[in-house]
Amino acid sequence: MKNETIGARIARLRESMGMTQTDLAKKLKTTQSAVARIEAGGQNVSTDMLRKISSVLHCNLLGSSPGSVNLSIEGGVPLSGTIETNTSKNGAVGLLCASLLNRNQTILRRVPRIEEVNRLLEVLVSIGVRYEWIKNDIKITPPTKFDLSKLDNEAARRTRIMILLIGSITHFLDAFSLPQSGGCHLGSRAVRPHFYALENFGINIKTTEDAYFVTKKRKHVAEVILYESGDTVTENAILAAALTPRKTVIKYASANYMVQELCIFLQNCGVTIEGVGTTTLEVTGLKEINKPIDYTLDEDPTDSMFFITAGIVTGSTLTVTRCPIDFLELELLKLKKMGLSFALGAEYKSHNGRTRLVDITIKPSRLKALEEKIYGRPYPGLNIDNVPFFAVIATQAEGQTLIHDWVYEKRAIYFTELDRLGADTMLADPHRIFITGPTKLIPSEMVCPPALRPASVLLIAMLAAKGKSVLRNIYSINRGYEKMVIRLRKIGAKIDYLDEF
Repeated sequence: MKNETIGARIARLRESMGMTQTDLAKKLKTTQSAVARIEAGGQNVSTDMLRKISSVLHCNLLGSSPGSVNLSIEGGVPLSGTIETNTSKNGAVGLLCASLLNRNQTILRRVPRIEEVNRLLEVLVSIGVRYEWIKNDIKITPPTKFDLSKLDNEAARRTRIMILLIGSITHFLDAFSLPQSGGCHLGSRAVRPHFYALENFGINIKTTEDAYFVTKKRKHVAEVILYESGDTVTENAILAAALTPRKTVIKYASANYMVQELCIFLQNCGVTIEGVGTTTLEVTGLKEINKPIDYTLDEDPTDSMFFITAGIVTGSTLTVTRCPIDFLELELLKLKKMGLSFALGAEYKSHNGRTRLVDITIKPSRLKALEEKIYGRPYPGLNIDNVPFFAVIATQAEGQTLIHDWVYEKRAIYFTELDRLGADTMLADPHRIFITGPTKLIPSEMVCPPALRPASVLLIAMLAAKGKSVLRNIYSINRGYEKMVIRLRKIGAKIDYLDEF
């Protein structure tokens, strides 16, 4: 961040990699006390030492951009072995916002240590929240009173989740402002559905070019009809209803994985929610939540899909464990009809005892393009964030595939970047792209697009392209995936951080 010292940045990066000061000291061939002094700003650091630290932490501390991390990929190598599905970015940020409703301590377990989570934590600290990392668990302690006067605007503008804070903070403040946020750049993301949903709770939102001004008065409408079945829109309505001590019926709700997880978390807090997994939710809120909460996050279906896709395009035999099958069934059916050979293990439950998990083994297969277009839709449908993975899969399927990415105005345009890796694409309009396969993918040097899923697709294509590729500025990937390089190495990928320090 702009005002972050070098020492504080080193500490943050070290912690995000799960390293202690002693671990870092061993790699640098120095002492723990020296590392402690560096991080505290009590010791001058030479350029040579910064280079060494940069190499160990895989981030160029000598550069001006915190996202200037680059990858070198030796592609065309089959993957093998087993990889475990991580917990989700979308689930984590939703639960962090929900933890603000609890006046007591909340422990969230297995939280992904990714950029999106880090940015939100920086925002929460700036408004009075205290937190402590214990490995991959976070202990969250709310303030007696929220104070937005010192809100970290720079961190807020680098995460798209800021609007989700409205549903939480409005229970404690009658008037406040939040900066408009960024994150992925995928065309305009309409905020009007949030306004229409929250006005049922007496919440009025005015916007300027760079901020939301929020005021609240006493009002409650028993039936809330959502303007669209968006994930964060639904979450905002649920958060607003959770501390409204009466019944609220939310219609046309999203039933996506992060929404279901938010409901399960709030049920653990004592909120009554009926209809979880459907498009109609009945939320009977509480006057107050004040109890110790200990909750373990669910697995991320888009993380499972990343590795399923990597296995497919590299012609690998690969097992992906702890896959939330309810959110992957349609993807697997379409892949089966394309000719993919795979096996499902026995079903078991996630840590919350509710989500169904299976292990999926992908086998080398000859694929054929589907005659029908591939498109996403709100659950139960093909996950909108899994649509991009079918773009790179289509490069290895015989025939022509039509990908219709209707949700985001610009995301389909990013898929044309696959041409630089040997793909055969034809953009019909900003939402539709034809991809003809199979094509032999070739190595290239590219810069990540500023959007998580398209950037992930390029990384997967490079894993399949025989030869050396370079993928620059992977900040957008780090926003959503934890320790991706380490995890890919575990299953045989020849991938490393590019040493340009």
